[in-house]
Amino acid sequence: MEQTIRVLLVDDHTLFRSGIKALLQRQEGFEVVGEAGDGLEGLKRAKSLQPDVVLLDLHMPGISGREALQLIVEEVPETRVVMLTVSEDADDLMEALRAGAQGYLLKNIDAEFLIDAVRRAAEGEAVMSSQMTAKLMQSVRGAVAKPLPVADHEKLSPREREILTFLAKGASNKEIARSLDLAESTVKIHLQGILKKLGMTSRVQAAVYAVEHGLASKN
Repeated sequence: MEQTIRVLLVDDHTLFRSGIKALLQRQEGFEVVGEAGDGLEGLKRAKSLQPDVVLLDLHMPGISGREALQLIVEEVPETRVVMLTVSEDADDLMEALRAGAQGYLLKNIDAEFLIDAVRRAAEGEAVMSSQMTAKLMQSVRGAVAKPLPVADHEKLSPREREILTFLAKGASNKEIARSLDLAESTVKIHLQGILKKLGMTSRVQAAVYAVEHGLASKN
């Protein structure tokens, strides 16, 4: 029997929350454990409920979704946060990924995509609307690579740097394991080491970091 995915909804539009709640509750393996209408309440409920996934709006009154994201990532690190927003702005996307969002979904996605994305996010996968994936690639191509700080160079082992390069290319754990002839469990252990050494909380942050520092172009 598959484990139930516990979801917290944070959005200032009550009707929208109700629709998402009804959708998820109709699916086997989902439970909406709470709702919040602003970022501060969302943070409080995330801390008390410890959900598997938070679906978080970006633009809300009071504490914004961006601020709430940073606080939830810091204070409830085991919870995956997925932005669910109308904003197609590439800067909003990059800021959310840098802050530790597990994904970035637009509110115009269809129900099936949302359900699948929540499942994948709960398993630790990065999820993103197709339009935003294109914007991310455009941002990456247009970015000027920053030199990797010496301090960070020294923190990572040669194998960890190699795996970080694969992350920058968007490879999954299975693809990395196959390419490096490693067990998938070994790749996961290396990923944990990378995140700890770089002070990050998700593979998405590590991938964005690697791309910005020019690692995607290395062999």
